[in-house]
Amino acid sequence: MPKARKCSFCGNDFPSGTGMMYVKNDGSVLWFDSSKCKKSSLKFGRDARKLKWTEYYGKEEKGKA
Repeated sequence: MPKARKCSFCGNDFPSGTGMMYVKNDGSVLWFDSSKCKKSSLKFGRDARKLKWTEYYGKEEKGKA
């Protein structure tokens, strides 16, 4: 059974067979559920923690105290 993926930008779950996979030059893989998320991350360089429509809104990084 195919597993659901999680968007690398907004954090929403989406079914397998949909969305977009982006492979960076260093070999890391980013999954996006929509072109809105892909553009916000790669083209515009937005921070998901500053956008209210993402699940990561208002969260701090794990390494910071």
